[in-house]
Amino acid sequence: MRHPLATSSYGGGLARIAVAGIIWGSIALFSRQVGTSPFVIVFWRVTFAGLTIAIYLLARGRLGELVRLPGRKKLALAGMGGMLALNWVLFFAALQLTDVAVAVLLAYCGPIFVTALAPVVTRDPFDRRVLVPLALALAGTAVIVGPRELQLSGGTHLLGAGLAFASAFTYAILVLNAKRLLQGIPATVYMLGEDLAAALILLPVVLVVPGPATAIEWGALAALGIVHTAFTGFLFLSALRVVRADHAAVLTYAEPVSAVFFAAIFLAEPLTVLTVVGGALVVAAGALVARMEPVPGMEAPGPTLEVDHV
Repeated sequence: MRHPLATSSYGGGLARIAVAGIIWGSIALFSRQVGTSPFVIVFWRVTFAGLTIAIYLLARGRLGELVRLPGRKKLALAGMGGMLALNWVLFFAALQLTDVAVAVLLAYCGPIFVTALAPVVTRDPFDRRVLVPLALALAGTAVIVGPRELQLSGGTHLLGAGLAFASAFTYAILVLNAKRLLQGIPATVYMLGEDLAAALILLPVVLVVPGPATAIEWGALAALGIVHTAFTGFLFLSALRVVRADHAAVLTYAEPVSAVFFAAIFLAEPLTVLTVVGGALVVAAGALVARMEPVPGMEAPGPTLEVDHV
């Protein structure tokens, strides 16, 4: 019989991932306030996030933990930082080149890649139970987007669609490798190393590309970094310690659903019947995953009630 504390930890991890996904749904509201290059947006996003995490670690007397990591882990974090920068640049560029609906739907092929590749990368046994909620979540996202919005006209739109699809693949690489690396690195230290590497990689471009110029743009970038990256990144990565990668990926479909409702509330974009139906499908998918009891020998390794190492 499975220990009730471990089950509680797994359920808490799923809840943190769902909360992170809901908050991520508001990213579009803030990114629309910044009229600059995707490289600049991502640079300041990871910079604000890195500063936030560094201040937290400094206050806890743990800032030196990143320096004390073995060389192999530092190199791995540098690689993840580069992949993170690539993932976000691809997605923000896709939003600028094609319709938001096309970019969102193709980017959310990422959880499919996670489910397919998880047994190879994380060595977790394949969980057939996740196929139904994954299909429901993808179908719900497609319904929310709507067939009329998926029409591509011209090379620019096709390029944007290709970039969005590429971002889905890089997303899968990020989630699966994070799942593996987090077993030996505290979530906050992991995030600081990843953000620092991403900022250093993007710095040469930012030095020659025009950046934010107004208080609104700076405020939006600060929110993207502090709330949508540092805070939600901590929620997601700390939960990923105890939750299977494929289960976590399905719950991130909360993002496109919440994006639609945020747009309706703050941008006065109308809610249609299809939007509500699609949202219901995604919520149903999340409910199915939330009800999945961890199976001995199949759950994420090393469950713990702590969200970070002290």
